[in-house]
Amino acid sequence: MSTPLRGILHAHQSSLSVAHRLLDLAVIVIADNSINRLSGTPMDTAGWMQTLLAVVAFHWLAEYHQLYGSWRGERIVRELLKVANYWGLTFVLLLCVDYLLLHPDNLANNGQMAWFVSTLLALCGYRLAIRSLLHTLRSRGFNTRRVAIVGTGHCGERLAMSIESAPWMGLEVLGFYDETPEQMDLAQIGRRIAVLGDLDQLIVDARNGKLDKIYITLTLDAQARLQELITGLSDTTASVYVIPDVFMFELLHARSESINGLPSISIFDSPMDGAWSMVKRLEDIVLSSLILGMIALPLLLIALAIKLTSPGPVLFRQRRYGLDGRPIMVWKFRSMSVQENGDVVTQATRNDSRITPLGAFLRRTSLDELPQFFNVLRGEMSIVGPRPHAVAHNEQYRKQVSGYMLRHKVKPGITGWAQINGWRGETDTLDKMQKRVEFDLQYIEHWSLWLDLKIILLTLLKGFVNKNAF
Repeated sequence: MSTPLRGILHAHQSSLSVAHRLLDLAVIVIADNSINRLSGTPMDTAGWMQTLLAVVAFHWLAEYHQLYGSWRGERIVRELLKVANYWGLTFVLLLCVDYLLLHPDNLANNGQMAWFVSTLLALCGYRLAIRSLLHTLRSRGFNTRRVAIVGTGHCGERLAMSIESAPWMGLEVLGFYDETPEQMDLAQIGRRIAVLGDLDQLIVDARNGKLDKIYITLTLDAQARLQELITGLSDTTASVYVIPDVFMFELLHARSESINGLPSISIFDSPMDGAWSMVKRLEDIVLSSLILGMIALPLLLIALAIKLTSPGPVLFRQRRYGLDGRPIMVWKFRSMSVQENGDVVTQATRNDSRITPLGAFLRRTSLDELPQFFNVLRGEMSIVGPRPHAVAHNEQYRKQVSGYMLRHKVKPGITGWAQINGWRGETDTLDKMQKRVEFDLQYIEHWSLWLDLKIILLTLLKGFVNKNAF
């Protein structure tokens, strides 16, 4: 009796995926209709057009970003964040259409906000309920998958520990298959996982229906063995997955991609792609416009003070690398008596004689960076991102620091994750630059809108005046 229940949902995976899509669309329509009924406002033609636009936009975003794939191996938080982001983008689109075409005097009324909140709660709520039900079933042995791991190397060990630490996925590791008969002693998970046999035995066990999923974790130099194994497993009903041992590389926002049907895995990539690049750009436009409006008078006063206290231009423009390493001209208030912008640029040091008295104050308080909000508005920079370095320093450190140029997978920023963690100012030793790059790459790998807002808030609290700013 337990055998058919083990994979009770497996045979209906496609049907469930379709049902999932339809349920999302139904939630959007029903929530909108219910809010209108409760408020006593009947649905008119404009209302139905708005609902239709919401359905189309959310469905397109969800399909484009593969929301309806299998979430068995992912935590619920990741799925809920995707749902919230896609519904948030959909609602912003609706507000823009409503404001520009229908009601220019009313950006968002109470009914629309109630619809947004109720739909978001319903979309996330029913997913939580389904996950809770699945967790309960899996804890009782239902809806589980019997898993075999091919390869006892680092990648296989890491995969086993990941599965064992997440029982909610409903994956049961039966054992390893490899050419060595030794057992895997995974002390971190508290049990030994046996090597059940070699690759020929794996094929035999798969043909006998003992395995549901097979994860192949062979190293990249095992092409011949991999081809032979896949050919043998093609005569079984087990689901087979190849996990390349890419852990030998330092991955930067790795993800899968299809090239005309040919699957690939990115080793280095940018999170600012597709809809997310629009989110990032919208964030920059809105915030930089607001900030420039607030600091217009201080900008004029600082410019006047620079002009009166030292000879030379008010603004200093320096060539630096922007997105994808393309050169940009970054604006700053002039704080030095020189304007170095060539092949050799000497970093500012403490008590540097080139810094003017007013420039010392501007650099210490980071006020010299304020003109870079115009760079942000022009699209050359972002408010949050890795700080841009002079081109001469880029050429110097790209040869000394591993992964240095990966900082340019996103636009440079006025403030960043490295800066609020104390890695700003002079990089007089190589290890200081290495730590700055390490934090910059952490930012790129884990980027989100919420991380940007966190960095901006921390910059306001502690980021302007710093002991390393001189």
